[in-house]
Amino acid sequence: MNPRNAKFISREGEINLAVQSKYSRKDIGWRLFLKTIIARAYPRLIGQQREVSWLVFDVVMPMLGVIAYVLVYRALNAPEEYIGFVVMGGAMTAFWMNVLWSMSSQLYWEKEQGNLALYIMAPNSMMAILLGMALGGMLATAMRAVAVTLLGSFMFGVTYEVTSYLQLLSVFMLAMVALYGLGMMMASAFLLFGREAWHMANLAQDPLFLASGFYFPIKTLPFCVAAGASIIPLTLGMDAMRQLVFPSGFKFGFLNVQLEILLLAILSVVFVATAKVLLAYVEKIAVREGRITESRR
Repeated sequence: MNPRNAKFISREGEINLAVQSKYSRKDIGWRLFLKTIIARAYPRLIGQQREVSWLVFDVVMPMLGVIAYVLVYRALNAPEEYIGFVVMGGAMTAFWMNVLWSMSSQLYWEKEQGNLALYIMAPNSMMAILLGMALGGMLATAMRAVAVTLLGSFMFGVTYEVTSYLQLLSVFMLAMVALYGLGMMMASAFLLFGREAWHMANLAQDPLFLASGFYFPIKTLPFCVAAGASIIPLTLGMDAMRQLVFPSGFKFGFLNVQLEILLLAILSVVFVATAKVLLAYVEKIAVREGRITESRR
């Protein structure tokens, strides 16, 4: 046998052996989806450990807003339940800000940094990439929410009386699924419409805090306004949790808890399905037309 051919056959055997090894296995389907989530969450988890000072700002700054609202309610002799509403709203704003900045704006930021083309070319799902980024940032989000709840409860003597732990867990989980589904939808909108969507999100941030009832019962707003604000999952989620956590919370409830759970389930399905369609549309534009916005300039 020709030495050159023997060398070629030997090299081909080494390649086949490497391909068949466990380290070269190609993951597809749900394995690839889960590994993508872990890979994108890992840098943010490590980043939180390297920037410990961020945790201080994430806890102290939201507490200033909570304290301000509590003092206003105390000065107005508002019902004592409003103090608990403010503490819960201050804790839940952490999740809304995580969705707005760590999910909705993420694809736009990646485009500005030049990384988005790599995400489009990669064989994994864009939903997995976004979900991994959001879950990685949820460590600081959860710590901020827990810290605000504990500090607010300790400082102002807020007491809780859960009527149904199962319903409370269902409301929280459905609200998070719907909220992050909305975040993935907004990520596509930010990417498609560019800087205009960025400015609109900044403009709408404080009005959304008002309309969603973060610091007061949504029931106090006109019914049409409260119903329109219910498109934001945290509106229904906070209203249901307040009814389940505080003894007299049902007096300030906008809708029945069972109905709000049903609406949150519907929003979860609608937002996640729409997000999948929009992200697929963004990928199709990028691959077929070589652009990732609606602009045809």
